[in-house]
Amino acid sequence: MSKMIAGVFLVLAGVCVTSGEYELSDYANHPCIRECVEGAPPMTCVYNFTVEYYYVLSKACYDCPYNITDCFRPHCVAADGVGRGIITANRMLPGPAIQVCHNDMIIVNVHNKLEGSEGTTIHWHGVLQKGSQHHDGVSMITQCPITPHSTFQYKFKGGNRGTHFWHGHAGTHRSDGLFGALVIREPLSRDPASHLFDHDLPEHTMIVHDWLVELTINRFAGHHHAGYDNKPASMLINGRGTFREFPISNTNQTTHTPLAVFNVQKDRKYRFRVISNGIMSCPIQVSVDHHDIIMIATDGVPHDPIVVSSFNVFAGERFDFILDADKGVGNYWIRTRGLGLCGAKSTKQVAILRYENATETQPSGPTDYDSGRRKGKLLNPWNEKGGPGRTPVSWLNTTLADPLHMKQVPDKKFYVAMDFNKLDNYKFNHEELYPLAAVSRHMKLYVPQLNHITNIQPPSPLLSQYGDIPKDMFCGPHDTRDCRREYCECIHVIKVDLDDTVEMVLIDEGVTFNANHPMHLHGYHFRVVAMDKLNKSTSLREIQQMDEAGLIERNLETPVAKDTVTVADGGYTIIRFHADNPGFWLMHCHIDFHKAIGMGLIVQVGELNQMPRPPKHFPRCGNWEYTGEGEGEGERGTPRCPVNGAGRNQGDTCLLIHATLSAAIFSILCIRRSM
Repeated sequence: MSKMIAGVFLVLAGVCVTSGEYELSDYANHPCIRECVEGAPPMTCVYNFTVEYYYVLSKACYDCPYNITDCFRPHCVAADGVGRGIITANRMLPGPAIQVCHNDMIIVNVHNKLEGSEGTTIHWHGVLQKGSQHHDGVSMITQCPITPHSTFQYKFKGGNRGTHFWHGHAGTHRSDGLFGALVIREPLSRDPASHLFDHDLPEHTMIVHDWLVELTINRFAGHHHAGYDNKPASMLINGRGTFREFPISNTNQTTHTPLAVFNVQKDRKYRFRVISNGIMSCPIQVSVDHHDIIMIATDGVPHDPIVVSSFNVFAGERFDFILDADKGVGNYWIRTRGLGLCGAKSTKQVAILRYENATETQPSGPTDYDSGRRKGKLLNPWNEKGGPGRTPVSWLNTTLADPLHMKQVPDKKFYVAMDFNKLDNYKFNHEELYPLAAVSRHMKLYVPQLNHITNIQPPSPLLSQYGDIPKDMFCGPHDTRDCRREYCECIHVIKVDLDDTVEMVLIDEGVTFNANHPMHLHGYHFRVVAMDKLNKSTSLREIQQMDEAGLIERNLETPVAKDTVTVADGGYTIIRFHADNPGFWLMHCHIDFHKAIGMGLIVQVGELNQMPRPPKHFPRCGNWEYTGEGEGEGERGTPRCPVNGAGRNQGDTCLLIHATLSAAIFSILCIRRSM
């Protein structure tokens, strides 16, 4: 009897489940996109994200780019014209934007449809998750990966305003397209910069990033195992750009995929929100031809306005600026120009700033790499000291009204040194067969580490299954191994007490390469109290001696608040935060390859008995080994049947209940869909 009903259930499910089982909406007209009004009740904002493998210029694109209108069809991802596999939410690049008001409740149902049987998670970058720590979306820190063919519901309050974004936080999914904007607006009466602009429009959110011309895992494996380069040749602005040229038959002309366009009206002032989903070590310089801009916020937090000609944005950072459309009606280039690894490839991209009533043509002027060099004041320089024309973020003064909690002497202080270390990492080198010392120069792989330690993923999430993790997997500041001489890996944890004032002195020793590391801390805004570049290289000991001698000045009065900040090569950045958000919070380099191979550590805030309890029926995962046959849960595929929250029925009775209820529900759904 039970088998018959189960068969009926499958037939009903087969009829009812179609390609539209999960809506693939862009949410451009979501009801939560509205003017935020003082005193108005918060809304509940629901989204469905279907995560799957997809492709640039798929069949959905028809004749794009030869017919440009085809490039704007639903599900058409044109990107830069290079056909390659991607990972998307709702077949969009970037994925759907979440635009809400302060204190709205955000609910996102993530449906994992990755055919490669990969787990995934979504991190809400910049959202502090106070009271919703289990929804931070970090694989094996705050949750298990969302398994294939299953759904996970994120639910959290938009509790801190500003320009944020969401992105995949498992594997290299973020680098392949799994990301999108997340903007939490507040009433204009609470925005300290509201008097400086006329419009704050969703369509003026801009996501910039370097872009590979193949699936990231191909480049990752080739770089780490076979010495292939890791330098991006392309770049995208809101998922669009030009890289590949398409020849037009019977002519000597070419065409290309369309650029992003941002529309303005003359003599109006606009707030632009810029997000870097940077992938590799590729700082991006942003500028607008013939327009200076007013910088007003970074990482969602306002600061005193500063007028600049251009700014650099590092991976994971966000900047808000005001553009005064006071030039002649026309089209102007918005330029992005890559530094670091991207400088080696002259990687760049352009978008169009189009005034109302301008012709729908491209701006005049070259679009080569050198044309993106903008003279004048630059905010957030890459590996340069602050000075005339160069303003580091540590010179910005916050307008944040929150209490500083800046003690003269912090409760906890950590020196964290980073560099590429010359060690035989067994994952990519074999000490006997192909050690680091024996391979050719272009195949030498140095290990990016913090304090000479590689952070590894726990077998179970720290926040919900701490007791399931073997204690010998952990290490911390007092590890006694000689990690300078041999490769060291562990779950790298530093512990602070709840309500501590914590200072971290981040040092990029800069011995191996001229690089930098944008460091992101989950769960917190920190204050950037000091920052400097000393030389081509430095050392933890040198910075410590300077600090002990009182040679490092700190701004403890008005320091800017951020969640992602660069550490200059051969320099330091000092951050402080008030440890008022209990949990296990990942701090890591936001360059995807560096994060993937362990350049990070975990900040434990509070004792285990102070950690938030997992939500009811929160997923569990971890190691398992065979211990014999027995009455395990789900024995022989039999579903569990809770009875009034305790106990369960088993056998055919349980299966009959499940099948009958499921068939009834699907019957109702099918009837409603057919009406």
